[in-house]
Amino acid sequence: MKKLLAFSILFILNFTFINAQEDDKITPAIDKKHEVRLGAVKLLSSGIIEGVYEYVQDSNRGFGAALLLNIDSGNEYIEDYSITPFYRMYFQTKEDYGAKGFFVEGFTSFFGGKNYDLFDFDSNQSNDENFFDISVGLGLGKKWINSAGFVFEIKFGAGRNLLNGSEFDALFKGDLYIGYRF
Repeated sequence: MKKLLAFSILFILNFTFINAQEDDKITPAIDKKHEVRLGAVKLLSSGIIEGVYEYVQDSNRGFGAALLLNIDSGNEYIEDYSITPFYRMYFQTKEDYGAKGFFVEGFTSFFGGKNYDLFDFDSNQSNDENFFDISVGLGLGKKWINSAGFVFEIKFGAGRNLLNGSEFDALFKGDLYIGYRF
């Protein structure tokens, strides 16, 4: 009986010490405030790099910016470059790591590119005209994060172009993002 009691106490203490050591090494994802992501679909399909940085203010809010560079001159994507600051509100805050789940985002995009529709009938050549525009819009999405800090996000948004530099009246944002919170 004494051996069983001693073994039980040692067994419980062993798991207590192991658990205490693990707690010292692992920082919960809610305590991590910085996040970087990369747009996967644009990168794989058309040579467009979109990197995103987000500062997680608390479990309900975050803000940051996205930088987009179109490195493939052969595609006719509307943006050649853009800087897009954003502010997010998260609505599923009861989860363990916070700043994840369904979100609504407000953004302003400063972007430039080329209008490809211009055709000069006198010289029978197309004239690509460079432009700069500003767009204000809203986005919706969902973010997942695991305990190690890896992030997967899907987002879609649209904004109204304000300067009429682009041949389009609206700008659409979205992608599947893969990243890490640290």
